[in-house]
Amino acid sequence: MRKIADSTVRRLSLYLRFLEEFAEQGMATISSEELASRGGTTSAQVRKDLSFFGSFGKRGLGYSVPELLVRLREILGLGRSYRVAMIGAGKIGGALAQYRGFRQRGFETVLIYDRDPRIIGTQWNGLRVRDVASLEEDLRREPVDIAVLVTPAEVAQSVTDRLAHLGVKAILNFAPVQLTVPEGVVVKNMNLALELEALSFALTNR
Repeated sequence: MRKIADSTVRRLSLYLRFLEEFAEQGMATISSEELASRGGTTSAQVRKDLSFFGSFGKRGLGYSVPELLVRLREILGLGRSYRVAMIGAGKIGGALAQYRGFRQRGFETVLIYDRDPRIIGTQWNGLRVRDVASLEEDLRREPVDIAVLVTPAEVAQSVTDRLAHLGVKAILNFAPVQLTVPEGVVVKNMNLALELEALSFALTNR
């Protein structure tokens, strides 16, 4: 399969959420125009996004909501569960660890770490916060699929190096720093400052 752009994957996630809403409303079929309207795009873009993964829907009839739901979940890899380690139990990390929506999508936070002695040993959503010094020992015994990095910038790279060495192949990075990872490790950056700046630009240039 050709490389799929991140923007396409994000739109597929949006389509999935819209389809779940349509299914709850009892809708059996949906058109590309209706999906496009909800997603702020065009019907041609919807059809193009889906065409990367095969043929969907019937001309004049639209898409079957239940069938497209199943296919999008398969495409996005949501037919299985993922074990997640949270590195950083501050305010953001703690909030993420307690967010129930992750588990509903198959992402289960099973380990949470921090380096602050005042936080280590506390409970977040039934999980005891562990000392990040035990990362190697724990992950060799309890491997995870994804790590969520919510650490200060100055330690983010060293923690990432440890995670990569332990075989973690996917990292969601909230630290305000660009990470270097070996081939085969995927990093997605969540830079809140950049997102706020984008909103500032939108407000300034309305």
